[in-house]
Amino acid sequence: MSETLFKRSDFSTKILEVLDHVEYRRVESSEDMEQVERLRYKAYKAHDVLALAPKGLLDDSDFDSHAYIFGLYYYGELVSTIRVHYVTPEHRLSQSGGAFPEAMDELLDAGLTLIDPARFAADPELTADLPWVPYLTLRPTIVAAAYFRADRVLQFVRPPHAAFYKRVFYADTVVPGRLAKNYGIDMTLMATNVLEGGRKLLTRYPFFISSASEQRMMFSRNPNDTLPPLTIIPTARFVPQGELGTDLPL
Repeated sequence: MSETLFKRSDFSTKILEVLDHVEYRRVESSEDMEQVERLRYKAYKAHDVLALAPKGLLDDSDFDSHAYIFGLYYYGELVSTIRVHYVTPEHRLSQSGGAFPEAMDELLDAGLTLIDPARFAADPELTADLPWVPYLTLRPTIVAAAYFRADRVLQFVRPPHAAFYKRVFYADTVVPGRLAKNYGIDMTLMATNVLEGGRKLLTRYPFFISSASEQRMMFSRNPNDTLPPLTIIPTARFVPQGELGTDLPL
């Protein structure tokens, strides 16, 4: 997850070029869900973390009304997947809530709305030489923050990964690394304050920018906004400069 794999001055330009060959698919069909399940198994097995999926590779949260599962395709090949949960004071189901319920309740009781990503999985055979995969796999979390006008984007991660999220997403620590009982390992909960960090994030990493139409295609469940197959082309290269304020609640 190191941007030093590219020259730092070229990093965002390189990823913007990659976007020409990338598409997202919102997973709705049973066939696509089976493909996601296979990819999760392959990725978790390769990293020896199958035991961290105690409820199985698919669970009830995958089918929750506030859950959105995406596949990232590169030249037509599925390379990674992520689940994005929109968490509100009225709808509290989330991955992070299962591990740190008190911290999540504190945020929600304060009236905040949250984007909670989970089930990140990347094909180890296809992504070994693709250092941009973590950034573009996590991109839907930023698109979600824009669409839902969310207050925070959460990062529920292992402590060694915390520095990446602090550096890239300007994330603050909510819960320091400690044992998460339902995982049996140390985890930490972090959060990006969208209001404070959103503009900096989009300015530094313009590949996170999205148009209003892309946001609707990713997250609207109005049949007038999306038609199957739910394949979405990233729009970061087509949003005019100076319109960052339309993308996040700044």
